[in-house]
Amino acid sequence: MTLMGREVLRSIARAVVATLLLAGLIAIGSRNLAHFDAALVGYTFATLFAVFAIVYRYSMWLQRPPTALFWRRGWQVFFSRGRILRNLGNWPRRLVGAFALNNFIFRRSRPRWAAHWLIMWGCLAAVAITFPLVFGWIHFETPPGDFERYTVFVFGFPAFGFRIGGLVAMVLFHGLVWSSFLVIAGVMIAMRRRMRDRGAEAVQQFGEDFLPLILLFAVSITGLMLTASYTWMRGYAYDFLAIIHAGCVIFTLLWLPFGKFFHIFQRPAQLGVAFYKDAGVAGEQAMCASCSRPFASKMHVEDLIRVERELGYSYQMPGHPAEHYQRICPRCRRVGMALAQGRLWQVGRGREATERPGLVDVAAFMDPAPAATEATR
Repeated sequence: MTLMGREVLRSIARAVVATLLLAGLIAIGSRNLAHFDAALVGYTFATLFAVFAIVYRYSMWLQRPPTALFWRRGWQVFFSRGRILRNLGNWPRRLVGAFALNNFIFRRSRPRWAAHWLIMWGCLAAVAITFPLVFGWIHFETPPGDFERYTVFVFGFPAFGFRIGGLVAMVLFHGLVWSSFLVIAGVMIAMRRRMRDRGAEAVQQFGEDFLPLILLFAVSITGLMLTASYTWMRGYAYDFLAIIHAGCVIFTLLWLPFGKFFHIFQRPAQLGVAFYKDAGVAGEQAMCASCSRPFASKMHVEDLIRVERELGYSYQMPGHPAEHYQRICPRCRRVGMALAQGRLWQVGRGREATERPGLVDVAAFMDPAPAATEATR
């Protein structure tokens, strides 16, 4: 069996296990489907499909040579002797900064950060409310003889109670409304950026950039229309709106593993990359074979050479002191490229190419004056 075939079978097995585990949790959490709403079976099957596809794709992604190496290195660095206590101390800070606050986006653009932050927390709140209710993990009951209170049951066990007309009830029963407002605000900011930002206009695509926003807006607005129907319109067109809303949610779940939203599940791996960079900065540095200056961590350069070899790329330079192109710093690469282009320019005009030393000795060619003089003749 080929390597690709083993990767596919391994990914399918993991996806099946994850899907069966979720199905088992639904059966257990709803007390053998006693608290499962059959009207929500469409959401459930769409979620099971999404879980299967997400786990399959994530498993395939983790087995790719670059991702697999960084995944292993990230765990090795995190649990490495002498750094584990420091990493454990930095982990909560990075978790809050990178995920709760999205500070890496804030440094790029504040409107972009606002859009991501509002959409993220709106979706997280909606997921935290919707999926437990759909799966039957949470249900509400009124205590015997007390119709002014609700008791919340989690996995069939009583958790806490609250007054029906109280603040807790208003927050819980309207949680999807608040999350819809957050998502709609974020979608509007993102849409404005995509229609006005020239840089975004140049690279955006409908399926990757606009469709996710349209789906989020459709799910949110149809959910608000359901609330408006049963709150102020005495249930007018509720059945029709419920079908439209269900269609939007199910399509979003089915599309989730294949579109841009998949990066939501890839993002946590970024924490491992951050710890990897920390270890690289603190560890031995790679010295450029041309200028003898440090330019990256030695661990990163060697890992990059290894990954390129696994992918079938060969940048070996037999006879050159560097032995491999990755052991030359970016600055010296640019100098070497400029010198090569200069020689081609001379040959193209019938001149004898000026012999220059190799990249090992580039210090003599950093002065732009000779090149400028030659170009002006």
